Amino acid sequence: MNANLYALFESAFPADRSACCIESHLGQYYSWDDIDRASAGIANLLTSLKLDKDARIAVQVEKSPEALILYLATIRAGYVYLPLNTAYRASEIAYFVGNAEPAVVVCSPKNFGWVAQCAFKAGTRHVFTLDDGHNGRNSGSLLDRARHQPDTFQTVDKQPDDLAAILYTSGTTGRSKGAMLSHENLASNAKVLKEFWQWQPGDVLLHALPLFHVHGLFVASNGALLNGSKMIFLPKFDTADVIRLLPRSTVFMGVPTFYSRLLADPAFDAAACAGMRLFISGSAPLLTETFNAFKRRTGHTILERYGMSETTMLTSNPYDGERVGGTVGAPLPGVQVRVMNQTGEECATVEIGDVQVRGPNVFKGYWRMPEKTAEEFTADGYFKTGDVGKFDARGYLSIVGRSKDLIITGGYNVYPKEIETLIDDIDGVLESAVIGVPHADFGEAVTAVIVAKPGKRFSEAEIISALKSNIANFKVPKRVFFIEDLPRNTMGKVQKNLLRDRFQAA
Repeated sequence: MNANLYALFESAFPADRSACCIESHLGQYYSWDDIDRASAGIANLLTSLKLDKDARIAVQVEKSPEALILYLATIRAGYVYLPLNTAYRASEIAYFVGNAEPAVVVCSPKNFGWVAQCAFKAGTRHVFTLDDGHNGRNSGSLLDRARHQPDTFQTVDKQPDDLAAILYTSGTTGRSKGAMLSHENLASNAKVLKEFWQWQPGDVLLHALPLFHVHGLFVASNGALLNGSKMIFLPKFDTADVIRLLPRSTVFMGVPTFYSRLLADPAFDAAACAGMRLFISGSAPLLTETFNAFKRRTGHTILERYGMSETTMLTSNPYDGERVGGTVGAPLPGVQVRVMNQTGEECATVEIGDVQVRGPNVFKGYWRMPEKTAEEFTADGYFKTGDVGKFDARGYLSIVGRSKDLIITGGYNVYPKEIETLIDDIDGVLESAVIGVPHADFGEAVTAVIVAKPGKRFSEAEIISALKSNIANFKVPKRVFFIEDLPRNTMGKVQKNLLRDRFQAA
């Protein structure tokens, strides 16, 4: 049997392929036949480039139905899909293409100049834009080139362990690492979630998440595709659009920020959610306050779950059964989760320790980092998540912190060392520490604490302005504080826990 993920999706296409698969925010209608033919054309184009069988296709484009079709075409043709955050700037893209060495890079038309420069410098041979090419028939348009290709394609045979995607994630060294996900990793998780969340005939997914992230691509999109469900695509989260479209939907997935913003709108009420079956939250901790307020306002209980780029989904509150605020539920079927203490023994109930996981959804390792991969797995095959948690008497897991110094803001991972390096390079800065503090909207807010050199003074706005031109906006500190000295222990290590305690309410 062909283990190609696209073959799995295709087996779930509805009998009536003229039915709607994706409806855009502009009302454009893409049938299942449209998806099949369009992905075939792009797959034929990619194949015509005579790429290596494991070639990487790096993609940094705005969200659109065509962007999802490109993802499907890539895996259908047997290549490796590499999504990149649309907020990344030139220095960040240069690292990713230099590290992954993609054979093809696809970008937004507005970014073609600097993206192509980065790509060609890294040895990439093919750079395309994802526009329709109608303005002057742009020869660099992937879609325009694909129109000249046949609209049928024999999905490439793949083995379960063959690589399907690489997702870059932050790590303890401060360098982004490419998590390698196989066709089986993605397929197994999609199948488990279909059953566990009880996807139903007639379900409609209101899709407001980005497509470069596990949540929007491998949980939301893969889930709808495997269920043969229609998706209503929003280019980004917009409170008014979501409220307007909820009556036509049954499933919604979001980060905690989405839910807090919905609750801030008086138009969001039980009537708007009357036809909804399921609200799911993930990618960052959901505040218990938000969990309770949502239930009071709508009568719906948000289902919170837990996953990572390296593993996709690991645990979930139940579809049928008690959903507990402040927890991420029990391990999904087929997934093993354990909490270990510092002596290497499994923790007792409610005892806090390091979260480790194992299962068919857990990644193959980090791209071109065999030593790092070996370091992150135990002798008996468990992946060390870097998260700290505890199980309660029900067997529900709570994530109480992270052993890795990682900030999750609005569902995105931010590694402090990257921002600290940029701040320390500013003339007049002696040293800095970047921390995450609780934030009602984003889960955590990136916060910088700076020690200036003697005689030098800065304003918060100066620091923020200096950083905005160098890094993605979600990495830019939301607050900047200035102090005389950073607190350190006897070994000279900055005690960030003291800084979090000091500035969390500031």
